[in-house]
Amino acid sequence: MKKFIGLVGTNSDESTNRKLLQYIKKHFADKAEIELVEIKDIPLFNKPADRKVPEIVKEIADKIEKSDGVIISTPEYDHSAPAALINALNWLSYGIYPFVDKPVMITGASFGTLGSSRAQAQLRQVLDAPELKARIMPSSEYLLGHSLQAFDPEGNLMNAEQVEKLNGLFEDFLNFVEITSHLNHNHAANKKAAENFDWATL
Repeated sequence: MKKFIGLVGTNSDESTNRKLLQYIKKHFADKAEIELVEIKDIPLFNKPADRKVPEIVKEIADKIEKSDGVIISTPEYDHSAPAALINALNWLSYGIYPFVDKPVMITGASFGTLGSSRAQAQLRQVLDAPELKARIMPSSEYLLGHSLQAFDPEGNLMNAEQVEKLNGLFEDFLNFVEITSHLNHNHAANKKAAENFDWATL
């Protein structure tokens, strides 16, 4: 059984993106083992002179390294991904590179109609940065709009069409993870390239 990390892309205590990942974990429990990981206790990125990475970031990086893939659920603030999520990715590409060649599925929930579409597009761009270089599942968006009304009291998605779409995307992600597991011949070089990348020398 595949082991995935569900990265809660917000520092909000009351987030429907956390609810979405909790639902995904429960709904697909027979297909994958999913561990939810929080980012709300990660300190503000400050590019320390000693290049020391906080322990909480090291722990998250280790979980990502050991996983078969990552599912990120992001809200959308002012047409972009939350500062807390970008902050986490800043740390997770500073002297440690757990996302290099790691399969990633992006989902998102928002109170409005669009379901974090702009935030997801921005997140794809960030995850493709030279220091991250994740393998983002292509041609896939899971956009849960009006998320405050989307779940029943037990945390289940109530819209059958949303459930059906999520089922299909998750099956695609399982296949994507399997395919990318065979695209690992250049992993060491990709990791080294991320480690050696320096914007200051460009």
